[in-house]
Amino acid sequence: MERRFSEMTPFELTQKIGEFTDQARKAEQLGMVSELAVYERKIDMAKAYLMDPESFKAGQTYFIRDRAFRIHHMKGTFAWGTLEGGEELRAFPISLLKKKKWSSGRISDSVE
Repeated sequence: MERRFSEMTPFELTQKIGEFTDQARKAEQLGMVSELAVYERKIDMAKAYLMDPESFKAGQTYFIRDRAFRIHHMKGTFAWGTLEGGEELRAFPISLLKKKKWSSGRISDSVE
C-alpha cells in the first residue's frame, strides 16, 4: 500500500519526486497528456510537503502562473484564497505559490 506524503521523510519525498518526474517524462514522450497531468500534480503535491506551511499567512498575496492569489486561510499544505478579479474560494498546494518582488521598476521572482 502506498504511503501518504505526510508520512514520508524529506529524503523519501525527494525520491518520490524523482520517480514522478521520470514517469511524467515517459508519459510526455508517449503523448499521454492526461497521465502527464496526473504526474505533474503529484510532483506539486510532494513538493508542498517539503515546504513550511507556517511561512504562508492569511492576507499575503502570491502568484500562480502570473495571476495574483490572496490567501484567505491555510489548511495543511494548501492555501485557500481568491485569484485576482475573482470571488470564488479556491485551494492550491503551497508549492505552486510564488512570491514576487519589485526590482528596477518591474516584478520578478523572489529568491525567498
